[in-house]
Amino acid sequence: MTDAELIARAVVGDDRHAFAELVRRHQSAVRACLRRLTAGNHALADDLAQETFVQAWRGLKSFRQEARFSTWLYRIATNCWLADARKRKEELLGDRADAVADDEDATMPHIDAMHADHARASSLKMDLERAMAVLSDAERAAIVQCYHNDLTHEEAAYVLGCPVGTVKTHVLRGRQKLKAALSAYGS
Repeated sequence: MTDAELIARAVVGDDRHAFAELVRRHQSAVRACLRRLTAGNHALADDLAQETFVQAWRGLKSFRQEARFSTWLYRIATNCWLADARKRKEELLGDRADAVADDEDATMPHIDAMHADHARASSLKMDLERAMAVLSDAERAAIVQCYHNDLTHEEAAYVLGCPVGTVKTHVLRGRQKLKAALSAYGS
């Protein structure tokens, strides 16, 4: 079944199983998006993901299918993140090295090589997280939507609720800041 068919079943027939399938299909992407926005704060990202799907269920009848369902979910998720940031009135990002998720490759034959690669990957993730912390909320959100969620500038503008030109500006400035912050890593 396509997303559109599941949406129709959920809206017309109040089919919670159809909506549960939509959640199953999209929850990983929404959680990943929110983890990027919250700089790896898994607990906050999971809470915001849950709120995203609650709001999506409540607003499903208003989904006009002008954008992909995933894009609509990213917009809700981003709005949840922004609302939480306003509510908490504190900087959401910081040095969260302990929250960095590490993906280990168990198939590597040599343990020293595994540790070296693991250390390099962990170091890169921490450096990227710190670099993302330098960005403004708007720049970070634009970078996450365009690069992590692989949205076009137009789709990101829809998700972020701002003009396309503003998204392009935030992406350009964000990329410049990231390049400067990560320049030492490449040397």
